[in-house]
Amino acid sequence: MTASQHAPAAHLALLNVATLRHPLDDPRMAPFVEMLEPLNSAADGTPGFVWRLAEEGADDATELRPAGDDVIVNMSVWETQESLWDFTYRSGHLEAMRRRREWFARHVEPHLVLWWVPAGHLPTVEEALERLADLRAHGPSPRAFTFTSSYTVAEAAPHLQPTGTA
Repeated sequence: MTASQHAPAAHLALLNVATLRHPLDDPRMAPFVEMLEPLNSAADGTPGFVWRLAEEGADDATELRPAGDDVIVNMSVWETQESLWDFTYRSGHLEAMRRRREWFARHVEPHLVLWWVPAGHLPTVEEALERLADLRAHGPSPRAFTFTSSYTVAEAAPHLQPTGTA
């Protein structure tokens, strides 16, 4: 059997929320703001990248605040977990992660959620926030998980439908 006979075609969605220590226009946030365009461009050009959330008419989603006035969101879709992992931990993105405590408060609850979506589906912010809430309420599952507690597409197949659809 081929891999496609085992699991439906799917991509990996990611939502990451970050609580700002300071407003984005504060000079202490300047190093982070200066990294945004180069990191977004790098993500866009990474093998396996599919899509990322950006506010209409903007290059990023930093002005969208669906999780609170002081919380920014990062949402993207990737062909595989490996491609997302490589960008996150084996690129210039790692430097931003190393410095995140300069710019963002430490979260007590999970701040990152992964879930499989049907290939071609672009998740909504509402869908992503629901997956994060599911992870926070119930822990990792095939519906909502993390890098350290991941599930395969085959395991997640019953949960591939976007939230709110039949």
